[in-house]
Amino acid sequence: MGLQQQAPALSGQSSLSNKQYLTLAIPLTISTMTTPLLGAVDTAVVGHLPDPAYIGGVAVGSLLFNTLYWVLGFLRVSTSGFTAQAYGARNEKELFYSFIRPLLIAVLFGILFIILQDPIKIIAMQLIQPTARVAEQAMIYVDIRIYGAPFALLNYVILGWLIGSSHVRMSLYLQVGMNVCNIFLNLFFVHGLKFGVAGVATASLIAEIGAALVGIILLYKLNVIKRIPIEWRALWEKTIFMKMLKVNRDLFIRTVCLLVVLTLFTSKGAQMGDTLLAANAILFQIHFMMAYCLDGFANANSILVGRSVGERSESLYRQTLKQSFKWGFLIAVATSLIVLVSSPLIWPIFTSIVEVQALLSQYLLWVVLFPVVAAWGLQLYGVFSGATEVAPVRNSLIISMIVFLVSIYFLIPSYQNHGLWISFLLFTLARTLVLSAYLPSLSRGLFRSV
Repeated sequence: MGLQQQAPALSGQSSLSNKQYLTLAIPLTISTMTTPLLGAVDTAVVGHLPDPAYIGGVAVGSLLFNTLYWVLGFLRVSTSGFTAQAYGARNEKELFYSFIRPLLIAVLFGILFIILQDPIKIIAMQLIQPTARVAEQAMIYVDIRIYGAPFALLNYVILGWLIGSSHVRMSLYLQVGMNVCNIFLNLFFVHGLKFGVAGVATASLIAEIGAALVGIILLYKLNVIKRIPIEWRALWEKTIFMKMLKVNRDLFIRTVCLLVVLTLFTSKGAQMGDTLLAANAILFQIHFMMAYCLDGFANANSILVGRSVGERSESLYRQTLKQSFKWGFLIAVATSLIVLVSSPLIWPIFTSIVEVQALLSQYLLWVVLFPVVAAWGLQLYGVFSGATEVAPVRNSLIISMIVFLVSIYFLIPSYQNHGLWISFLLFTLARTLVLSAYLPSLSRGLFRSV
């Protein structure tokens, strides 16, 4: 099944060099960066249409799908963690099952989202409460893109398996290909055919379907699909299956907490007017690009920690923590400085509306501070996910969500949108501090039986 392909030679080594770490982390960073780039391109394309309601419509529609997909985001994270452990243990059969188990869950939920699309839309609009113009555009977006749900979730599983089994370049090519396809289709449908928001949704739908089909072909070529017959008792073996359910349950709770925060953030911004909603949508796209840049290094941590658990190598685990702290800090500072310096060049790319550009500059500081506050917490998320010890991740989001709820209650009445952004930064800081408090316990217990 290609167990030796694309894996850095780490087994049995007492150290993890900068080159080895970056060889894994940089392709993963490029790969993960294409995800927020998709949303950024969607926002930028409609940002040059004459009405800010178009940006708001795409923002609300994208939030709905981010909610649906992030609730199932454990499919990628847990798939990557369990696959990395099976890979480290050289267990070929379990490597196969680590793909099949989440695949079945992905297809099931994708179909359910299509069947339940009407109540999903009603609930979303009641929670976010956009203006009528924004809601109209959002529904156009949702009505088209909802049919890509099974394919989008299948992509989560495919990417998780490729990353966990160290087929990093393949995951990079697949994700970059999907997003490049989306960019060109966006420009063609929106500016070429003048489809507006419907064009943005259609481009995303085609890109998601295409990526899933290409991903299946890649896995077939790697013998993941055709080589090992399914033994249903082994597939649902009680101990492994219960651990998978426990990990996925905790990641599900973590994601729900995150989405409560993101939904409230968008909803509070929407209540302040379409122009401010548009500005927050653009700033959040920049925030996503910074977060996903850091997330590439978190994915590297997940692979290396998962492999260290499979190989029972405490030295690899310790070196991963050291490399993660160093490079996470450097990347955080670099991304903050890049956005701060280049912001006058960034705003015209996203929108030509003068009022929106003015608001972007007014709230830039909070986005610039985000990487510094978030970096170590995101790196630790990768560490705990790779170890498949995610109860601390769950707890960190529950506590951080409470911090956010308290903060918006006290800060928004006095500071309005500044209060909203400060609350989000406090949420991010709380997540980092709580995970840091759990790290010594993980480090002590992970290799205790070695």
